[in-house]
Amino acid sequence: MLRVDQYDYIRTAHRVYGKNIKQIARETRHSKNTIRKILRGQYSEYKLRQQQPYPVLGPYLGIIDRWLEQDKESPVKQRHTAVRIYHRLQQEHDYPGTEVTVRRYVREARLRLGINKNSGVFIPCDPQLGQEAEVDWGNCVAVIDGNRMSLKLFCMRSKGSGKHFVQCFPCERQQALFEGHIQGFQFFDGIFPVLIYDNLTTAVEKVFKGRHRRLQENFLKFKSYCSFTSRFCNPGQGHEKGGVEGLVGYARRNYMVPIPEASSLDELNQRLLGACRNFGGHRIAGRDKTVQQLYEQEKQFLLPLPEVPFSNIDTWTGKVDKFATVHVDKNRYSVPTEYASRKVSAVIYVDQVELYYGGKSIASHRRLFGNNKWQLDPLHYLELIRQRPQAFDSARPMRQWRAQWPECLESLLERFRQKQGDTKGAKEFIWVLMLFKEYARADVINAVERALAANVSSSEAVIHILRNGQKKAETRIKPLENWLRLPPADVSIYDQIGGDL
Repeated sequence: MLRVDQYDYIRTAHRVYGKNIKQIARETRHSKNTIRKILRGQYSEYKLRQQQPYPVLGPYLGIIDRWLEQDKESPVKQRHTAVRIYHRLQQEHDYPGTEVTVRRYVREARLRLGINKNSGVFIPCDPQLGQEAEVDWGNCVAVIDGNRMSLKLFCMRSKGSGKHFVQCFPCERQQALFEGHIQGFQFFDGIFPVLIYDNLTTAVEKVFKGRHRRLQENFLKFKSYCSFTSRFCNPGQGHEKGGVEGLVGYARRNYMVPIPEASSLDELNQRLLGACRNFGGHRIAGRDKTVQQLYEQEKQFLLPLPEVPFSNIDTWTGKVDKFATVHVDKNRYSVPTEYASRKVSAVIYVDQVELYYGGKSIASHRRLFGNNKWQLDPLHYLELIRQRPQAFDSARPMRQWRAQWPECLESLLERFRQKQGDTKGAKEFIWVLMLFKEYARADVINAVERALAANVSSSEAVIHILRNGQKKAETRIKPLENWLRLPPADVSIYDQIGGDL
């Protein structure tokens, strides 16, 4: 390899000092041809190959080209990789060469055949403030009231500022989608003119070729009510809304690690709301302001919120069955037994089911998701079980309740049964359970514990203890102030009384 100092010496000797090629070759011990090349301006002897030879792979090049051509008609995710081609050549054609050679040729062949053209290449964008937002769902896990639950993460992200909104829902049904939008609009204090989605079934009924979509009727009503325009990605092209795709992972890693614990879903969502409000103190690459500063600017471009919020409820009307339950959204919810065979109505929220009879609220339940699940309130069945005490142990409401109630209730039931027998003891115990209808749970539990400590074995004693504990404090009469400064009595009135007599 010719060094730079030798290159410098040869050209200087010839051009400055006039030495000929023969003399320079003798001094430097390089060939005359090398000297001539250097004097012509050629510093390196490297020449780019016009064609890469493949001495071992050569007989297999036609096979590889045929496989790659066939891939054009195959789904994108089921096309040959270079590694797969290498393994097929080994297994089917006894290829003796290396994987590196196959990889090199496949790269060249794909470029030549126009396969994966512009794959992985993106256009740098600078979205306008307050014009577009992206929406997506993600999966996460949280511990709610001691139970580990799989939840759905609703994510909305502004393309202009990068500000985001995240909330958890028990499902990703249409009603939850609408509720996420409503809360998101309230968070951003306005509605983005354009919202971008993938082809989620709660919004899209059918996907046609190109950009045309047939929307679900309720989704069309919702977007018309809020006056935004919906735009949907091409099938399988989630990167078209890459900002919110990244947000799903960010929220899961930063807001849900370690796995959060909360007493209720509302408490968890309040934490997420606080995290979203605090987000935005940094600058996105290529921006001259922070996320929060851009968000404050984009508020003026958002559409105003509707004066009357969208009514995001479903209604149902039906008859109570013989089990004192109603079928709502493929699941059963209990009502007090006196409403059996009556026609009732339900108002269905995202996470709650409210049941009414003649305009009167008769039951409220946490909403179930799935099929053929039972949500039973044991207080609805106590009167009926008291009339049929032998069904106490087998009644589903009681079995579900007994799995959760405190140990003191089980101890009191055992004491009643020991003193009065199984049937009478259960009937007596039901009178105690009925106290939960009128008194706070903590007060009833406290009365039961005091009854156990006092070794009582009747419901009347528990009721007496509870009611005595609930007595209001005696009203205290405020002492008379400045009583020594009262005006003197007028005794002349007595003379007038005597005269009248």
